Amino acid sequence: MKDSERLASFYNAILEYDSEKSLAYDLGCGSGILSYFLSFKFEEVIALESEFKAASCAKENLSDFENIKVVNEDVFNYEFTKKADLIVCEMMDTALIDEEQVPVLNFAKKFLKKTGKIIPKGIINTVELVHMQRHHFHWDEEDASYEVFSDAEIYSGFDFLEDIDPNFEGIITIKPKREGVINGLKITTYTILNDDIICGPTPMLNPPLLIPLDEKIVNSNEFINVKLKYSMGNGIESIKTEYV
Repeated sequence: MKDSERLASFYNAILEYDSEKSLAYDLGCGSGILSYFLSFKFEEVIALESEFKAASCAKENLSDFENIKVVNEDVFNYEFTKKADLIVCEMMDTALIDEEQVPVLNFAKKFLKKTGKIIPKGIINTVELVHMQRHHFHWDEEDASYEVFSDAEIYSGFDFLEDIDPNFEGIITIKPKREGVINGLKITTYTILNDDIICGPTPMLNPPLLIPLDEKIVNSNEFINVKLKYSMGNGIESIKTEYV
Protein backbone atom coordinates (compact mmCIF):
# COMPACT_ATOMS: atom_id res chain seq x y z
CA MET A 1 0.00 0.00 0.00
CA LYS A 2 2.81 2.38 0.87
CA ASP A 3 4.54 1.66 -2.45
CA SER A 4 1.25 2.38 -4.20
CA GLU A 5 1.13 5.76 -2.44
CA ARG A 6 4.61 6.59 -3.73
CA LEU A 7 3.78 5.56 -7.29
CA ALA A 8 0.45 7.37 -7.20
CA SER A 9 2.18 10.60 -6.17
CA PHE A 10 4.63 10.45 -9.06
CA TYR A 11 1.94 9.31 -11.48
CA ASN A 12 -0.29 12.25 -10.58
CA ALA A 13 2.60 14.71 -10.86
CA ILE A 14 3.40 13.39 -14.34
CA LEU A 15 -0.31 13.42 -15.25
CA GLU A 16 -0.55 17.08 -14.20
CA TYR A 17 2.55 18.11 -16.16
CA ASP A 18 1.29 20.64 -18.73
CA SER A 19 4.33 22.09 -20.51
CA GLU A 20 6.33 21.05 -23.61
CA LYS A 21 6.39 17.31 -24.26
CA SER A 22 9.22 16.59 -26.72
CA LEU A 23 11.73 14.84 -24.43
CA ALA A 24 11.88 13.59 -20.84
CA TYR A 25 14.83 12.07 -18.99
CA ASP A 26 14.13 9.47 -16.31
CA LEU A 27 17.29 9.39 -14.19
CA GLY A 28 17.75 6.21 -12.18
CA CYS A 29 14.76 4.57 -13.83
CA GLY A 30 14.89 1.27 -11.92
CA SER A 31 12.36 -1.15 -13.39
CA GLY A 32 10.99 1.57 -15.66
CA ILE A 33 7.57 2.28 -14.15
CA LEU A 34 7.96 6.07 -14.29
CA SER A 35 9.25 5.88 -17.87
CA TYR A 36 6.08 3.94 -18.65
CA PHE A 37 3.99 6.79 -17.20
CA LEU A 38 6.04 9.34 -19.15
CA SER A 39 5.63 7.49 -22.44
CA PHE A 40 1.98 8.51 -22.68
CA LYS A 41 2.92 12.20 -22.45
CA PHE A 42 6.22 12.57 -24.31
CA GLU A 43 7.37 12.00 -27.85
CA GLU A 44 10.64 10.60 -26.49
CA VAL A 45 11.74 9.25 -23.11
CA ILE A 46 15.37 8.45 -22.32
CA ALA A 47 15.67 6.27 -19.21
CA LEU A 48 19.09 5.97 -17.55
CA GLU A 49 19.92 3.24 -15.03
CA SER A 50 23.45 2.49 -13.79
CA GLU A 51 22.71 -0.99 -12.36
CA PHE A 52 22.89 -3.68 -15.06
CA LYS A 53 20.16 -5.95 -13.68
CA ALA A 54 17.71 -3.09 -13.18
CA ALA A 55 18.44 -1.70 -16.65
CA SER A 56 17.93 -5.15 -18.20
CA CYS A 57 14.62 -5.45 -16.38
CA ALA A 58 13.55 -1.99 -17.61
CA LYS A 59 14.50 -2.84 -21.19
CA GLU A 60 12.39 -5.98 -21.03
CA ASN A 61 9.45 -4.22 -19.39
CA LEU A 62 9.48 -1.36 -21.89
CA SER A 63 10.41 -3.22 -25.06
CA ASP A 64 7.02 -2.57 -26.68
CA PHE A 65 7.35 1.21 -26.40
CA GLU A 66 9.08 2.75 -29.41
CA ASN A 67 9.36 6.17 -27.79
CA ILE A 68 11.38 4.90 -24.77
CA LYS A 69 15.12 4.30 -24.87
CA VAL A 70 16.63 2.53 -21.85
CA VAL A 71 20.36 3.07 -21.36
CA ASN A 72 22.53 1.16 -18.89
CA GLU A 73 24.80 4.05 -17.98
CA ASP A 74 25.73 6.28 -15.07
CA VAL A 75 24.31 9.78 -15.47
CA PHE A 76 27.78 11.32 -15.12
CA ASN A 77 29.13 9.20 -17.99
CA TYR A 78 26.17 9.47 -20.36
CA GLU A 79 26.68 11.68 -23.42
CA PHE A 80 23.67 13.99 -23.36
CA THR A 81 22.98 15.32 -26.87
CA LYS A 82 19.55 16.89 -26.36
CA LYS A 83 17.97 19.23 -23.85
CA ALA A 84 14.85 17.95 -22.13
CA ASP A 85 11.51 19.50 -21.26
CA LEU A 86 11.29 17.42 -18.08
CA ILE A 87 13.68 15.53 -15.81
CA VAL A 88 12.28 12.89 -13.47
CA CYS A 89 14.66 11.75 -10.74
CA GLU A 90 13.29 9.43 -8.07
CA MET A 91 16.56 8.73 -6.27
CA MET A 92 14.96 9.82 -3.02
CA ASP A 93 15.92 9.18 0.57
CA THR A 94 15.76 11.06 3.85
CA ALA A 95 17.38 14.50 3.51
CA LEU A 96 18.99 13.12 0.30
CA ILE A 97 21.94 11.92 2.37
CA ASP A 98 22.25 8.35 1.13
CA GLU A 99 21.36 8.86 -2.56
CA GLU A 100 23.06 10.88 -5.28
CA GLN A 101 20.03 12.92 -6.31
CA VAL A 102 21.58 16.33 -5.58
CA PRO A 103 24.92 15.69 -7.38
CA VAL A 104 23.01 14.03 -10.26
CA LEU A 105 20.55 16.90 -10.68
CA ASN A 106 23.24 19.58 -10.29
CA PHE A 107 24.97 17.89 -13.23
CA ALA A 108 21.94 16.95 -15.35
CA LYS A 109 20.25 20.36 -15.12
CA LYS A 110 22.70 21.55 -17.76
CA PHE A 111 20.67 19.41 -20.17
CA LEU A 112 17.29 20.87 -19.21
CA LYS A 113 15.66 23.57 -21.33
CA LYS A 114 15.29 27.03 -19.78
CA THR A 115 11.56 26.40 -19.52
CA GLY A 116 12.09 22.83 -18.32
CA LYS A 117 10.79 21.29 -15.09
CA ILE A 118 11.89 18.64 -12.62
CA ILE A 119 9.78 16.02 -10.84
CA PRO A 120 9.97 16.05 -7.88
CA LYS A 121 10.10 19.83 -7.57
CA GLY A 122 11.86 19.88 -4.20
CA ILE A 123 11.89 18.74 -0.58
CA ILE A 124 11.27 19.97 2.96
CA ASN A 125 13.25 18.53 5.89
CA THR A 126 12.05 18.53 9.51
CA VAL A 127 13.77 17.47 12.74
CA GLU A 128 12.60 16.32 16.20
CA LEU A 129 14.35 15.51 19.46
CA VAL A 130 13.97 11.85 20.47
CA HIS A 131 15.10 9.18 22.86
CA MET A 132 16.00 6.11 20.79
CA GLN A 133 15.91 2.49 21.87
CA ARG A 134 18.76 1.71 19.46
CA HIS A 135 21.51 4.28 19.82
CA HIS A 136 22.83 4.13 16.27
CA PHE A 137 21.84 5.34 12.80
CA HIS A 138 18.71 3.59 11.59
CA TRP A 139 15.53 4.19 9.65
CA ASP A 140 12.09 4.34 11.24
CA GLU A 141 11.06 1.23 9.27
CA GLU A 142 13.47 -1.00 11.23
CA ASP A 143 11.03 -1.79 14.06
CA ALA A 144 12.91 0.04 16.83
CA SER A 145 10.94 2.19 19.26
CA TYR A 146 11.67 5.80 20.21
CA GLU A 147 10.04 8.62 22.19
CA VAL A 148 9.52 12.06 20.64
CA PHE A 149 10.43 15.03 22.86
CA SER A 150 9.65 18.02 20.60
CA ASP A 151 7.49 19.33 17.81
CA ALA A 152 8.87 18.95 14.30
CA GLU A 153 10.93 21.95 13.16
CA ILE A 154 11.67 22.71 9.51
CA TYR A 155 15.44 23.06 9.19
CA SER A 156 15.98 23.05 5.41
CA GLY A 157 14.23 22.88 2.06
CA PHE A 158 14.95 23.64 -1.55
CA ASP A 159 13.80 23.66 -5.16
CA PHE A 160 15.65 21.25 -7.45
CA LEU A 161 15.75 23.85 -10.24
CA GLU A 162 18.17 25.85 -8.08
CA ASP A 163 21.87 25.04 -7.70
CA ILE A 164 22.17 23.12 -4.45
CA ASP A 165 25.24 22.85 -2.23
CA PRO A 166 25.41 19.14 -1.31
CA ASN A 167 27.25 19.99 1.92
CA PHE A 168 24.76 20.92 4.63
CA GLU A 169 25.86 22.48 7.91
CA GLY A 170 23.62 24.33 10.32
CA ILE A 171 22.74 24.94 13.95
CA ILE A 172 19.20 23.83 14.75
CA THR A 173 17.35 25.21 17.78
CA ILE A 174 14.66 22.93 19.22
CA LYS A 175 12.51 23.31 22.34
CA PRO A 176 11.58 20.10 24.18
CA LYS A 177 7.91 19.64 25.12
CA ARG A 178 8.68 17.76 28.34
CA GLU A 179 11.40 16.70 30.72
CA GLY A 180 13.48 13.60 30.15
CA VAL A 181 16.57 12.22 28.49
CA ILE A 182 17.22 12.67 24.77
CA ASN A 183 19.82 10.82 22.74
CA GLY A 184 18.97 11.46 19.11
CA LEU A 185 17.34 13.34 16.26
CA LYS A 186 14.58 12.19 13.96
CA ILE A 187 14.77 13.65 10.45
CA THR A 188 11.69 13.48 8.23
CA THR A 189 11.60 14.51 4.57
CA TYR A 190 8.53 15.63 2.65
CA THR A 191 8.73 15.41 -1.14
CA ILE A 192 7.23 18.25 -3.18
CA LEU A 193 6.16 16.59 -6.43
CA ASN A 194 4.64 19.79 -7.86
CA ASP A 195 2.78 22.87 -6.62
CA ASP A 196 -0.21 20.73 -5.60
CA ILE A 197 1.26 17.40 -4.43
CA ILE A 198 3.39 16.81 -1.34
CA CYS A 199 4.20 13.22 -0.38
CA GLY A 200 5.12 12.33 3.17
CA PRO A 201 7.56 9.54 4.05
CA THR A 202 6.70 5.93 3.25
CA PRO A 203 8.76 2.72 3.64
CA MET A 204 9.59 3.02 -0.09
CA LEU A 205 10.16 6.78 -0.18
CA ASN A 206 12.56 8.35 2.33
CA PRO A 207 11.42 6.81 5.66
CA PRO A 208 12.45 8.97 8.67
CA LEU A 209 16.07 8.67 9.77
CA LEU A 210 17.11 8.34 13.44
CA ILE A 211 20.49 9.94 14.23
CA PRO A 212 22.32 9.43 17.56
CA LEU A 213 23.29 12.27 19.90
CA ASP A 214 25.06 12.15 23.25
CA GLU A 215 22.57 11.59 26.06
CA LYS A 216 21.30 14.82 27.57
CA ILE A 217 18.77 15.64 30.30
CA VAL A 218 16.32 18.27 29.07
CA ASN A 219 13.32 20.15 30.41
CA SER A 220 10.46 21.96 28.75
CA ASN A 221 11.61 25.54 29.40
CA GLU A 222 14.97 25.44 27.59
CA PHE A 223 16.16 25.51 23.99
CA ILE A 224 18.53 22.83 22.70
CA ASN A 225 21.02 23.85 20.02
CA VAL A 226 22.39 21.06 17.84
CA LYS A 227 24.96 21.42 15.09
CA LEU A 228 24.07 19.09 12.21
CA LYS A 229 26.42 18.43 9.31
CA TYR A 230 26.28 16.01 6.37
CA SER A 231 27.08 15.67 2.68
CA MET A 232 24.18 14.80 0.38
CA GLY A 233 25.09 11.78 -1.71
CA ASN A 234 27.91 10.64 0.58
CA GLY A 235 25.87 8.44 2.90
CA ILE A 236 25.03 8.42 6.58
CA GLU A 237 28.73 8.08 7.40
CA SER A 238 29.03 11.79 6.54
CA ILE A 239 26.60 12.83 9.33
CA LYS A 240 28.12 14.69 12.29
CA THR A 241 26.22 16.05 15.30
CA GLU A 242 27.13 17.95 18.45
CA TYR A 243 25.47 20.18 21.04
CA VAL A 244 26.47 23.85 20.85
